[in-house]
Parts: sequence; C-alpha cells; structure tokens
Amino acid sequence: MSLYLLFDVGNTRLKWAAVESTQQPSDRQKKLWAYSGSISSKSLAAPEHRAELADYIAKTLPKPDAIGFTCVAGKDAIENLKSLFPQWHDLAWQQLLGDSQCNGVRTLYQDPSKLGADRWASVIGARALSNANTLIINAGTATTIDLLGTNGVHYGGWILPGLELMQKSLEGNTAQLPLAVRDEHSNGFGLSTNNAIISGCDAAQVGAIQYAIQLAKEMNHPIERIWIDGGNAKILAAELTKSKSQSTLAVEVIDGLVLRGVWTWLLQNL
Repeated sequence: MSLYLLFDVGNTRLKWAAVESTQQPSDRQKKLWAYSGSISSKSLAAPEHRAELADYIAKTLPKPDAIGFTCVAGKDAIENLKSLFPQWHDLAWQQLLGDSQCNGVRTLYQDPSKLGADRWASVIGARALSNANTLIINAGTATTIDLLGTNGVHYGGWILPGLELMQKSLEGNTAQLPLAVRDEHSNGFGLSTNNAIISGCDAAQVGAIQYAIQLAKEMNHPIERIWIDGGNAKILAAELTKSKSQSTLAVEVIDGLVLRGVWTWLLQNL
C-alpha cells in the first residue's frame, strides 16, 4: 500500500495531509484526513518551526511514495517547504500550478499560468467530488468564487477581500470605525456599529455569491451545488442557508478541497 503526502501552503495557513492508495479523492468519510495538520504559513520562515514540523510528520508517518503540493505564499515558502525532509532526498516534490494539466477539467482563463494554484486545485477537487454545475468558494484571507460546469470547464471566477480584510480595511482607513468583533447578534441589519460592520461584510460576501448564482444561470449553467472551504467557510455557509433564494441548493462546507485537488492531480502524475 502506497502513501501520498500533500501540502497546501496558503497566505495564512499551511495545511498537510497523508492519504493511502486505498483511498480515493472522491471519498467523503471523515477518516479521510486522519493524518493531517495545520500551522501558520509564516512558520516556514523559522528554521526551528520547520524542524519541528518535519520531525512531527516524519515520526507520525512512514516515508511517503510521493509528495504533492501547491503554494501561493511565494518562492521562499516553496524553498523552505522543500527543505523539510532531507532524509527523503530521493523523493521528487511535485508542484501543482495554475496551468497544470488535469484530465477531466480545463480552464478558460486567458493565461492559465496566472491562475492561482489554490483556485485551480479547488476546481480539480470539486470535480472529483461532483459532476454538477458548481460554485467553488474558498473563504480565507481572500474569498474566491469560481464556476465549474458539468462539462468540466472552469469558466473563471472572482477574487475579493476576505471577511477579516474587509473589517480591517474599515478600521485602518476610517477615523471612527473600530475593528469589529463577531458575536451571536451579528446578523441582519446591525443595531450597533460593531454589528453593522460584521453584518455588512457578511452581506457583501453573500451578495457576491448570490450574484454569481444568477450570472451562472444566465450563462446556462444553473448552480446545483456550492462547496465552501477555508477559515470562514462555516460563517458563509450559515449565512447562505438563511437565504430563502438558496433553499434548493446543496450548500456544504468541505474541508481540504485544495488538498483533494492536489491529490487528484498527483495520482495522474505518478
């Protein structure tokens, strides 16, 4: 039985997982990510943190048969990532890029090399899970919204500031607005400045998603399913399920969508 080690290095978090050859990217059971973890991406810059991560993984897992990764955190992060396991020097690190080819999906991006590798991995991962017309949302530092058709075509998408970036921009660029704190009352029309900020930022994100749903319908790709991943996934999913206009859609938080895409692509390149 083979073992594959996967990394997703984002702007904020580094996520990793190990999967076995008996498993498939289309699997949905919770034990799929039994061997996994997450740390701050900035930790890669510190030799002591890299050593700690490498030691933990190497002691937790046997030597993998292949390593696949995607990284949007810059060249230094890639070099630091590749330095983790000198004892496994014979293993090639296979990097998924925005223009990497993958059977069953293709993008209409004008220059695929400029497509974010994490977005492309999410598209590949979504395709492994479903053949439906799908909106793929990664709700992290930035919020990305991508349209994938039943035909496996990626029709492009949007990039907008994530919830925290929206809130911090108000704090940093206004004289009297504070950094808002989310609480159980942060919904609907805000009755305090704090809740007005939280609810307004939520509404902006949900509004973008609703507009994407409408636009996809006009393009003759009516959305059947919405996958949401990322640190703010549960917040956006909860807001979407409150909307009566989305009551017929399957909205689901899916952990590790980028990792799932890297895994799918890696299997085709072993």
